[in-house]
Amino acid sequence: MASKVKVLATIISFTASRIFFFFIFFQIPLFRFPCRIGTCTTPVELTSSQLIASELIPSGVVKALLYPGAIGKAIFNKKPIPKYNKLLDAYNMRNLKQSPITTDLQHIEVLAGSYLAVAGAIIGLVRSRRLGLFGMLLLIWGLYKEPSFSKGHSSYKYHKNAISIYYPTMSIAVLSAFLSIKDDVKKIVSCFKWTFSKSKYK
Repeated sequence: MASKVKVLATIISFTASRIFFFFIFFQIPLFRFPCRIGTCTTPVELTSSQLIASELIPSGVVKALLYPGAIGKAIFNKKPIPKYNKLLDAYNMRNLKQSPITTDLQHIEVLAGSYLAVAGAIIGLVRSRRLGLFGMLLLIWGLYKEPSFSKGHSSYKYHKNAISIYYPTMSIAVLSAFLSIKDDVKKIVSCFKWTFSKSKYK
């Protein structure tokens, strides 16, 4: 029974981690949030715009993060796939200026959650970790917190309904992030197996 539980947990976590990676890197819209490029709808867009503006890493790394989603969007919208060397132009990420540190700190949960979600999606392909789930929960908390903050904040006065969460896709992303944690899935499967066995022999 223990071996069956382990196999089933492995299958579930493996599948879930790939679904989570797909949602993050193929840039399935999860939310709306005003950012440097206008409106960001995915953790990858937020992370990439931040990295380009801060010049922390080469633009080639950012292009590698953006390209899977650019291909997916082009196919879905039946448009030509953007050229790799013009990818930053397609995302309006040319000549981005770094925001003051105080501005970034005001949205720290959303930014940090996006970073962790992207990192968790990559790490989840090779090892089962809670990083992706933690990032998604932090991101949701930040998005929920922002509207009440933005009511009296001048930088949002031209953004009517600028911040929102797309609940169907966000729910799938959070669930897949949770189910990609093998140890937790194993406990859930074991619990269901034990409950089923107990009811069977009553």
